[in-house]
Amino acid sequence: MRALLIVNPNATFITPAGRDLVAMALSSTLDITLAQTERRGHAGELAAKARADGTDLVIVHGGDGTVNEVVNGILGDEGAPDGDPITAPEELPAVAVIPGGSANVFARSLAVPRDPLQATVHLTDLLSRSTFRTIGLGRADARWFLFNAGMGVDAEVIENMEALRDRGKPATPNRYVRTSIRTFFAAARREPTLTVTLPGGEPVDGVHFAFVSNASPWTFLGDRPVFTNPGTDYGSGLGIFAARSMRTVPNLRLVRQMLSRRPKGPSVGHLLRDDDLPELRVTSSVPVATQVDGDHIGARDDVRFWYSPERIRVVADLPPLPRVR
Repeated sequence: MRALLIVNPNATFITPAGRDLVAMALSSTLDITLAQTERRGHAGELAAKARADGTDLVIVHGGDGTVNEVVNGILGDEGAPDGDPITAPEELPAVAVIPGGSANVFARSLAVPRDPLQATVHLTDLLSRSTFRTIGLGRADARWFLFNAGMGVDAEVIENMEALRDRGKPATPNRYVRTSIRTFFAAARREPTLTVTLPGGEPVDGVHFAFVSNASPWTFLGDRPVFTNPGTDYGSGLGIFAARSMRTVPNLRLVRQMLSRRPKGPSVGHLLRDDDLPELRVTSSVPVATQVDGDHIGARDDVRFWYSPERIRVVADLPPLPRVR
C-alpha cells in the first residue's frame, strides 16, 4: 500500500526523534513517503497531490487543523453546490491520524491512542485487518469539517489561543480554561448578533454563540470530554447548540451539563439545540469569529452549514464506533 505521511513539525507534541520513530515503524508495512508541512495550507496541497498521484493512504501526524487541511485537500469542492461531482470514497485516498496536537479531538473520537507510538501500533494493526470506516462530513461554506465548527465565543477562544501560541505560550488545558473564562465574560458584555435558521423553521435571533457538531464529544478539557450533542456522530446529520443568554448562573449550569454524560445532552431554557440536521444557516449583524475543527478562519457574517454523508474513508474500528477512550 502506497502511503504519504504528512507531519506538522510545529504541532505541540511532535519532535524530530518521535517523527523518525513513527516513520520507521510505518515503513515496515507500508511503502511510505514522508513530507513535512512548511506553512499554513501546505498539508492540503500535499494531500491534493497525493490524490492526483494515486496514493492509497494519507497519514497525518499532527493536530486537528492539519487533519482538516488534508481532508479539504483530498476532497476540494466535490459535493458543494455548483462544485465538482462527488467521487466514490473508495476511489480516494483513505485518511489515518497519529496524534501530535494539543487537543486531537478527531483522533480521540475514533479511539486512537494519544501516544504517537501507541497510535502507530494501533494503526498498523487496523491496516493489517483492512479496518476502514466511511464517515460523513460537515461543510461550512467552502470548508469541510470533521467534528465541529462554530461562530462566536468558541471561535474567539481559539483566536485568542492562537495569539498566545504565536507569542510562544503552549496550549495547555489550564491556559485554555483561563482564556475561555476571560473570553466569555468579555462576550457577555456585548449584545447578541447571531440568527440561527433551521430547516422548515423560523429564524431564531438574539443568539450569542452557535456550535455546529458532526461528532461527539464536542471537545476535551484535558482528559474530560465536553458534550453538546451526544446523539451526533459521523453517520448522522449535524447538531446545533446555540445560546440566547450569557448570564453567569444559567451558563454555569450549562457547563456542568456539558461536562456530564447526560444521554439526551444539555437542556436549559436559553439553549437552542437540535440533532440530525441536513443543513442550517447562521447569520450575524456584524462579522464574528468563526472556526472549523479548532482552526480560526476569520470573521464571518453569514455561513451555511450542511451535512454530506459517507464522504471519506478513515482507518478506524468498524461500527459500532467506540466513544471516548
